[in-house]
Amino acid sequence: MSNPVYLALDMPQIEPAKALLEKVKAHIGGVKLGLEFFCAHGSHGVHEIAHVGLPIFLDLKFHDIPNTVAGAMQAVHLCEPAIVTVHASGGRAMMEDAKAAAAEGCKVVAVTTLTSLDANDLTRTGVYGSPETHVMRLAELAHDAGLDGVVCSGQEVGQVRKQWKDGFFVVPGLRPNGSGTGDQKRVVTPRSARDNGASVLVIGRPISRAEDPVAAARAIEATL
Repeated sequence: MSNPVYLALDMPQIEPAKALLEKVKAHIGGVKLGLEFFCAHGSHGVHEIAHVGLPIFLDLKFHDIPNTVAGAMQAVHLCEPAIVTVHASGGRAMMEDAKAAAAEGCKVVAVTTLTSLDANDLTRTGVYGSPETHVMRLAELAHDAGLDGVVCSGQEVGQVRKQWKDGFFVVPGLRPNGSGTGDQKRVVTPRSARDNGASVLVIGRPISRAEDPVAAARAIEATL
């Protein structure tokens, strides 16, 4: 992949989203469409964005019983995504069925621990230990289930890659030097994540909410 940056295009209105993408498409490698976009526009919106010609990452984080997730995975075939996410905490059987139901060539990656959570947040949900320990545990489960890789923060991706050398690793929660962290807690710079083994760098607000999105995307690209 020549440019690992996927722009998180989570915007409620499709025309501004398309306009932003047209501006920055020369400086990114793909587009991430999450729940906000998909709930607002569905598969029609995905097809509209796909006309730009960049790979689509559907970050829908499927998490349900295995049969339901397999059906959902089959339902998104028409969107022709390059990447789709499921939650690793859904268990091995769910992940196995998700991968079996995915379209040929579509990478299925498991979300381990959201980058908005830290150790205190995990403890409150009944998960004890560090985020890294939890990520490693879920990454091993995803590997055993036959998935292509995982989603984890840049703070864990290096350790995960040591254990899963041929895995595909998506890293969100990235912030260039000088950017505010917002609601993210486990953040690193795009360069650091790439150096530690990230396959895809998901970047949203530092580009989409920048005063000059093109300049912001170009500056991030220049660091990689």
